[in-house]
Amino acid sequence: MSSRIIIVTGASRGIGRETVRVFSEMGCTVLATARTQEDLLSLKRETGCYILSGDIGEVSFVRRLFAYQNTLGRLACLVNNAGISHFSLLQDTSLDDWNRILNTNVTSMFLTCREAIPAMLQAGGGSIVNVSSVWGAEGASCETAYSASKGAVNALTRALARELAPSGIRVNAAAFGAIDTAMNDVLTGEDRRDLEAEIGMGRMGTPREAATLIVDLALNHPYLTGQIVTMDGGWM
Repeated sequence: MSSRIIIVTGASRGIGRETVRVFSEMGCTVLATARTQEDLLSLKRETGCYILSGDIGEVSFVRRLFAYQNTLGRLACLVNNAGISHFSLLQDTSLDDWNRILNTNVTSMFLTCREAIPAMLQAGGGSIVNVSSVWGAEGASCETAYSASKGAVNALTRALARELAPSGIRVNAAAFGAIDTAMNDVLTGEDRRDLEAEIGMGRMGTPREAATLIVDLALNHPYLTGQIVTMDGGWM
Protein backbone atom coordinates (compact mmCIF):
# COMPACT_ATOMS: atom_id res chain seq x y z
CA MET A 1 0.00 0.00 0.00
CA SER A 2 2.93 2.38 0.49
CA SER A 3 3.29 2.66 -3.31
CA ARG A 4 -0.41 3.44 -3.87
CA ILE A 5 -2.28 6.57 -2.88
CA ILE A 6 -5.16 7.02 -0.45
CA ILE A 7 -7.16 10.26 -0.69
CA VAL A 8 -8.94 11.53 2.43
CA THR A 9 -11.25 14.53 2.14
CA GLY A 10 -12.25 16.74 5.05
CA ALA A 11 -8.93 15.87 6.65
CA SER A 12 -8.20 19.03 8.65
CA ARG A 13 -9.83 17.90 11.92
CA GLY A 14 -12.02 15.36 13.67
CA ILE A 15 -12.64 12.02 12.00
CA GLY A 16 -10.81 12.94 8.81
CA ARG A 17 -7.65 14.02 10.58
CA GLU A 18 -7.62 10.88 12.70
CA THR A 19 -8.17 8.75 9.60
CA VAL A 20 -5.04 10.23 8.02
CA ARG A 21 -3.14 9.42 11.21
CA VAL A 22 -4.26 5.78 11.23
CA PHE A 23 -3.45 5.24 7.55
CA SER A 24 -0.04 6.88 8.03
CA GLU A 25 0.75 4.73 11.07
CA MET A 26 0.14 1.69 8.85
CA GLY A 27 2.69 2.90 6.33
CA CYS A 28 0.17 4.07 3.73
CA THR A 29 0.77 7.06 1.46
CA VAL A 30 -2.00 9.60 2.03
CA LEU A 31 -3.10 12.69 0.11
CA ALA A 32 -5.15 14.79 2.51
CA THR A 33 -7.42 17.61 1.46
CA ALA A 34 -9.52 20.23 3.25
CA ARG A 35 -10.31 23.92 2.98
CA THR A 36 -7.86 25.13 5.63
CA GLN A 37 -4.23 25.19 4.55
CA GLU A 38 -2.89 25.87 8.05
CA ASP A 39 -4.55 22.77 9.50
CA LEU A 40 -3.26 20.66 6.63
CA LEU A 41 0.28 21.92 7.11
CA SER A 42 0.25 20.83 10.75
CA LEU A 43 -1.11 17.43 9.68
CA LYS A 44 1.67 17.12 7.10
CA ARG A 45 4.30 17.89 9.73
CA GLU A 46 2.78 15.27 12.02
CA THR A 47 2.22 12.42 9.56
CA GLY A 48 4.26 13.12 6.44
CA CYS A 49 1.15 13.05 4.26
CA TYR A 50 0.76 14.98 1.03
CA ILE A 51 -1.73 17.85 1.15
CA LEU A 52 -3.83 20.07 -1.12
CA SER A 53 -6.27 22.70 0.13
CA GLY A 54 -9.45 23.76 -1.62
CA ASP A 55 -13.22 23.40 -1.90
CA ILE A 56 -14.09 19.74 -2.51
CA GLY A 57 -17.48 20.83 -3.87
CA GLU A 58 -15.86 22.67 -6.80
CA VAL A 59 -15.26 20.80 -10.06
CA SER A 60 -12.00 22.62 -10.83
CA PHE A 61 -10.48 21.79 -7.46
CA VAL A 62 -11.50 18.11 -7.61
CA ARG A 63 -9.87 17.81 -11.02
CA ARG A 64 -6.72 19.44 -9.68
CA LEU A 65 -6.73 17.07 -6.69
CA PHE A 66 -6.82 13.97 -8.88
CA ALA A 67 -4.26 15.37 -11.30
CA TYR A 68 -1.93 15.79 -8.30
CA GLN A 69 -2.73 12.27 -7.10
CA ASN A 70 -1.77 10.94 -10.51
CA THR A 71 1.72 12.43 -10.14
CA LEU A 72 2.17 10.64 -6.81
CA GLY A 73 1.11 7.12 -7.79
CA ARG A 74 -1.84 4.88 -8.50
CA LEU A 75 -5.04 5.43 -6.54
CA ALA A 76 -5.96 2.66 -4.08
CA CYS A 77 -8.64 4.20 -1.85
CA LEU A 78 -10.87 7.24 -1.64
CA VAL A 79 -12.33 8.28 1.71
CA ASN A 80 -15.13 10.81 1.30
CA ASN A 81 -15.22 12.34 4.76
CA ALA A 82 -15.88 16.04 4.02
CA GLY A 83 -19.19 17.12 5.51
CA ILE A 84 -20.96 19.87 7.40
CA SER A 85 -24.00 19.95 9.67
CA HIS A 86 -26.80 22.47 10.08
CA PHE A 87 -29.20 22.87 13.00
CA SER A 88 -32.51 24.60 12.32
CA LEU A 89 -36.16 24.00 11.66
CA LEU A 90 -36.81 23.31 7.98
CA GLN A 91 -39.01 26.41 7.79
CA ASP A 92 -36.02 28.48 8.92
CA THR A 93 -33.55 26.87 6.52
CA SER A 94 -32.61 29.12 3.63
CA LEU A 95 -32.08 27.86 0.10
CA ASP A 96 -28.44 28.92 0.41
CA ASP A 97 -28.08 26.77 3.55
CA TRP A 98 -29.75 23.82 1.80
CA ASN A 99 -27.53 24.10 -1.26
CA ARG A 100 -24.38 24.52 0.86
CA ILE A 101 -25.13 21.32 2.80
CA LEU A 102 -26.01 19.27 -0.28
CA ASN A 103 -22.99 20.58 -2.18
CA THR A 104 -20.53 19.72 0.59
CA ASN A 105 -22.08 16.45 1.74
CA VAL A 106 -23.31 14.92 -1.53
CA THR A 107 -22.16 16.75 -4.65
CA SER A 108 -18.55 16.54 -3.47
CA MET A 109 -18.88 12.74 -3.36
CA PHE A 110 -20.28 12.66 -6.87
CA LEU A 111 -17.35 14.74 -8.09
CA THR A 112 -14.64 12.74 -6.30
CA CYS A 113 -16.10 9.36 -7.23
CA ARG A 114 -16.44 10.42 -10.86
CA GLU A 115 -12.72 11.26 -10.94
CA ALA A 116 -11.64 8.25 -8.87
CA ILE A 117 -13.35 5.58 -10.96
CA PRO A 118 -11.14 5.88 -14.09
CA ALA A 119 -8.03 5.90 -11.87
CA MET A 120 -9.18 2.77 -10.03
CA LEU A 121 -10.11 1.02 -13.25
CA GLN A 122 -6.61 1.69 -14.51
CA ALA A 123 -5.20 0.35 -11.24
CA GLY A 124 -7.28 -2.83 -11.53
CA GLY A 125 -9.55 -2.14 -8.56
CA GLY A 126 -9.92 -0.02 -5.48
CA SER A 127 -12.05 0.96 -2.54
CA ILE A 128 -14.32 3.91 -1.77
CA VAL A 129 -15.55 4.67 1.75
CA ASN A 130 -18.21 7.34 2.21
CA VAL A 131 -18.78 8.81 5.67
CA SER A 132 -22.46 8.89 6.57
CA SER A 133 -24.55 9.26 9.72
CA VAL A 134 -27.25 7.41 11.60
CA TRP A 135 -29.51 10.32 10.63
CA GLY A 136 -29.28 9.18 7.02
CA ALA A 137 -31.50 6.25 7.96
CA GLU A 138 -33.41 7.57 10.98
CA GLY A 139 -33.79 11.30 10.31
CA ALA A 140 -33.29 13.97 12.99
CA SER A 141 -35.56 16.80 14.07
CA CYS A 142 -33.97 20.20 13.37
CA GLU A 143 -31.42 18.50 11.11
CA THR A 144 -33.65 17.86 8.10
CA ALA A 145 -31.18 19.10 5.49
CA TYR A 146 -28.30 17.17 7.06
CA SER A 147 -30.43 14.02 7.33
CA ALA A 148 -31.48 14.34 3.69
CA SER A 149 -27.87 14.70 2.60
CA LYS A 150 -26.79 11.59 4.50
CA GLY A 151 -29.75 9.61 3.15
CA ALA A 152 -28.47 10.55 -0.31
CA VAL A 153 -24.98 9.37 0.66
CA ASN A 154 -26.41 5.98 1.62
CA ALA A 155 -28.30 5.64 -1.66
CA LEU A 156 -25.27 6.75 -3.66
CA THR A 157 -23.13 4.17 -1.86
CA ARG A 158 -25.48 1.26 -2.56
CA ALA A 159 -26.10 2.20 -6.20
CA LEU A 160 -22.45 2.84 -7.02
CA ALA A 161 -21.42 -0.42 -5.36
CA ARG A 162 -23.70 -2.33 -7.74
CA GLU A 163 -22.32 -0.39 -10.67
CA LEU A 164 -18.66 -0.97 -9.81
CA ALA A 165 -18.63 -4.46 -8.31
CA PRO A 166 -17.90 -6.15 -11.68
CA SER A 167 -14.81 -3.93 -11.97
CA GLY A 168 -13.36 -4.91 -8.61
CA ILE A 169 -14.09 -1.57 -6.94
CA ARG A 170 -15.75 -1.77 -3.54
CA VAL A 171 -18.01 1.02 -2.24
CA ASN A 172 -19.14 1.11 1.40
CA ALA A 173 -20.20 3.70 3.95
CA ALA A 174 -19.50 4.17 7.63
CA ALA A 175 -22.57 5.63 9.36
CA PHE A 176 -21.66 7.15 12.69
CA GLY A 177 -23.71 8.12 15.68
CA ALA A 178 -22.47 10.74 18.13
CA ILE A 179 -18.72 11.13 17.71
CA ASP A 180 -16.87 13.55 19.97
CA THR A 181 -15.82 16.13 17.36
CA ALA A 182 -16.26 19.86 16.84
CA MET A 183 -19.52 19.15 14.99
CA ASN A 184 -21.10 18.55 18.41
CA ASP A 185 -19.77 21.74 19.99
CA VAL A 186 -23.25 23.27 19.61
CA LEU A 187 -24.42 21.04 22.47
CA THR A 188 -24.65 22.50 25.95
CA GLY A 189 -23.31 20.50 28.88
CA GLU A 190 -26.85 19.42 29.75
CA ASP A 191 -27.61 18.49 26.13
CA ARG A 192 -24.46 16.38 26.02
CA ARG A 193 -25.33 14.55 29.24
CA ASP A 194 -28.86 13.86 27.98
CA LEU A 195 -27.49 12.56 24.68
CA GLU A 196 -24.96 10.27 26.32
CA ALA A 197 -27.70 8.87 28.56
CA GLU A 198 -29.50 7.69 25.40
CA ILE A 199 -26.45 5.82 24.10
CA GLY A 200 -26.09 2.21 25.19
CA MET A 201 -22.40 2.62 25.97
CA GLY A 202 -23.06 5.84 27.86
CA ARG A 203 -20.64 8.00 25.91
CA MET A 204 -19.83 9.46 22.53
CA GLY A 205 -17.48 7.63 20.23
CA THR A 206 -13.95 8.90 19.69
CA PRO A 207 -12.51 10.08 16.37
CA ARG A 208 -9.96 7.26 16.69
CA GLU A 209 -12.71 4.64 16.89
CA ALA A 210 -14.41 6.12 13.84
CA ALA A 211 -11.15 6.31 11.89
CA THR A 212 -10.32 2.69 12.67
CA LEU A 213 -13.61 1.57 11.13
CA ILE A 214 -13.02 3.68 8.02
CA VAL A 215 -9.53 2.25 7.52
CA ASP A 216 -10.79 -1.30 8.04
CA LEU A 217 -13.52 -0.83 5.41
CA ALA A 218 -11.02 0.74 3.03
CA LEU A 219 -8.29 -1.89 3.24
CA ASN A 220 -9.95 -5.16 4.25
CA HIS A 221 -12.96 -7.37 3.47
CA PRO A 222 -12.59 -7.97 -0.29
CA TYR A 223 -16.15 -9.38 -0.56
CA LEU A 224 -17.82 -6.50 1.30
CA THR A 225 -19.48 -3.86 -0.87
CA GLY A 226 -22.69 -1.83 -0.94
CA GLN A 227 -22.97 -1.81 2.86
CA ILE A 228 -23.82 0.97 5.30
CA VAL A 229 -21.91 -0.07 8.41
CA THR A 230 -23.25 1.63 11.54
CA MET A 231 -21.15 2.55 14.57
CA ASP A 232 -23.27 4.27 17.22
CA GLY A 233 -22.47 2.66 20.57
CA GLY A 234 -25.94 1.13 20.79
CA TRP A 235 -27.75 4.45 20.34
CA MET A 236 -30.26 3.64 17.59
